[in-house]
Amino acid sequence: MDFIGLILWPIKWVIELILVAFHSMWTFFGLDPDGGITWVLSIVGLVVVVRAALIPIFVRQIKSQRRMLEVAPQLKKIQDKYKGKKDQFSREAMSRETMELYKRTGTNPLSSCLPLLLQMPIFFGLFSVLNDAQHDKAGVGVFTQELANSFANAEFLGAPLKATFIGAWNAGGPWQVIVIALTMIILMTASQFITQLQIVSKNMSPETKASPMFRQQRILLYLLPLVFAFSGVAFPLGVMFYWLVSNFWTMGQQFVVIRNMPTPGSEAARAREARLAKKGKLVIDEKHEGSVAVVEEPKKTQRQQPMGKARAKKQGGK
Repeated sequence: MDFIGLILWPIKWVIELILVAFHSMWTFFGLDPDGGITWVLSIVGLVVVVRAALIPIFVRQIKSQRRMLEVAPQLKKIQDKYKGKKDQFSREAMSRETMELYKRTGTNPLSSCLPLLLQMPIFFGLFSVLNDAQHDKAGVGVFTQELANSFANAEFLGAPLKATFIGAWNAGGPWQVIVIALTMIILMTASQFITQLQIVSKNMSPETKASPMFRQQRILLYLLPLVFAFSGVAFPLGVMFYWLVSNFWTMGQQFVVIRNMPTPGSEAARAREARLAKKGKLVIDEKHEGSVAVVEEPKKTQRQQPMGKARAKKQGGK
């Protein structure tokens, strides 16, 4: 076993366990154990388990983005300090001051890619499982030879789950693989673009849009969808189903976060304040310069303590 295979072994074992568990569950409910829909639903179950396990990482990502927001004005000052200076000394000094700022504030500009990077071994593990099944090879754990054969021969709407777009294109068919793969590539690209667009257009403050981090997000806005578009043609349909459902999860998760926990000062934050004000749950504090939106908390009334006649008479005589 090579080094990469050694690293992927435990990942493949867990993937196989989850797939077989969901496959057994759907079979128990009466679905065809060799049907493509059964295996597709098993892949959907795999997405739910994996993405639910990554929620703590996503929360950490949100906190890191908040810290990046706090240091955005300082990053802008560093950028303005060396604006127009293209000599080697100035570039090194700017890079050094930027890294010192990141270290001092505990921020990481690449944290937004962390959930995606953590999923990449899962993609490779799933690809390896499907590649083994395509060649009628048993898995490393509970994915037996019988299940491997079932997966390899399963078809979804007439398209084998082991098939790829580029393979079907070069072989001249089946056309079901080309249509389904092309549809999923378009949906994956669109969902990834919408997810990034939500962040760039609605969940960034004016200070952040003036910082170098905004340029990085703009690059990701167009780069990540292209990655899905060009790499999707080589992936088996089974992997693409995982990727597509995972993208939909990410898009929905971002929508919920931006709507309920937007970045302060962003368009999404102003929209949330308007919704709260409309419901009467927002007051404006004008004691300081500018208006500060404050969410009203339910006021707690203190229970009146019982009082004896002698004590009441004493207090009334004061």
